[in-house]
Amino acid sequence: MRLLYVTCIALLCLNISFSQTSDLGSWNILNLKYNHNEKWSFFGEAQLRSLKFYRDFHYYEYKGGVNYKVHKNVQFTLAAGSYQTFKEGGNFVLPKNNDEFRFWPQIVLFQSIGKLKIEQRYRMELRWTSNGYRNRFRYRLGVAYPFGKERNEYKPYQISASNELFFTNKEPYFERNRLLFAFNYKTSKATTLQIGYLHQFDQKINDEIGRDFLIVGFYYELFGKSTFKSETDTKLIEN
Repeated sequence: MRLLYVTCIALLCLNISFSQTSDLGSWNILNLKYNHNEKWSFFGEAQLRSLKFYRDFHYYEYKGGVNYKVHKNVQFTLAAGSYQTFKEGGNFVLPKNNDEFRFWPQIVLFQSIGKLKIEQRYRMELRWTSNGYRNRFRYRLGVAYPFGKERNEYKPYQISASNELFFTNKEPYFERNRLLFAFNYKTSKATTLQIGYLHQFDQKINDEIGRDFLIVGFYYELFGKSTFKSETDTKLIEN
């Protein structure tokens, strides 16, 4: 717990000093997951974001999907959701910048190098937006390091970092780069708390905007009778 308190205080101090020179938004995540067995799992997630520190809320999304582990190091996902972006200058300012329904298949590859956990995620997004239909392709590379005294086959702490690239099949082709640093505290087998910092650069995009965010996440897992332990999961944000 001392480590968690020190980490939270350090991030808070960093965010306060950073926000003096630039707007720091908030990125809030609630993720629920049900592990039916060793291969099948289901998830639902909601996110709420603001362009300033818990002010000027401009975006929310909710989505759900199903995961299938083809191999212990390969997972396939199908998911869909609603993604709503509002104008800047206040809380949920109308008219909306974007009202979007999104369907996406993805493949995630897992690999361990010593204590490090490496994740590669490939996703294709089929997007029905206010400005018509669009395709988007995303690639994320992430690394996580779990540590602390093991409890019931899991370690309570994890630090992680990831970088994600967004592409489309129309000019200018490259849309966004998203960089994430996070600290996870697993309070139990079922519950994980997350705090972190996310920075993104936009080339040309019509959905959620904003450059810097404080990440606050709550992840809760349920387990079927045939599931004995939590899956290898870097929790780098499902979005």
